[in-house]
Amino acid sequence: MYFAMDNRVTENTFSVTSYKEDGVHMDKQMIGMCGTYCGVCEWKEKTNCPGCQEVQGKPFWGECSIAKCSINKEYNHCGHCSDLPCDKLQSAYNSKDHGDNGERLANLKSWASGKENYLKLRTLKADKK
Repeated sequence: MYFAMDNRVTENTFSVTSYKEDGVHMDKQMIGMCGTYCGVCEWKEKTNCPGCQEVQGKPFWGECSIAKCSINKEYNHCGHCSDLPCDKLQSAYNSKDHGDNGERLANLKSWASGKENYLKLRTLKADKK
């Protein structure tokens, strides 16, 4: 499932503009550095989390090494990094509790190429091994 945004990524920065999906106001500040779209995260409302861009690597659960790496490289998300996907991202993507089925990597590649859409985590079918 893809959702469209109304503004473009320019010079590795996002403007603080918004778009709508089914009448729900969503903000580009919710674009996570690891490829998660924080605007639809189950923890956003539970913890009053303002999103990855706002907390700058220090979300409600502690310090995020992925966000810190992106910030140190002066990227607003990992999609701009030439090391995509690095070991840190692969570890996060493969985590039993917090992993996904390729959505974050697809989001990062999409955002880096200027596309304005996202996949919600765990919406792609997992490969059976």
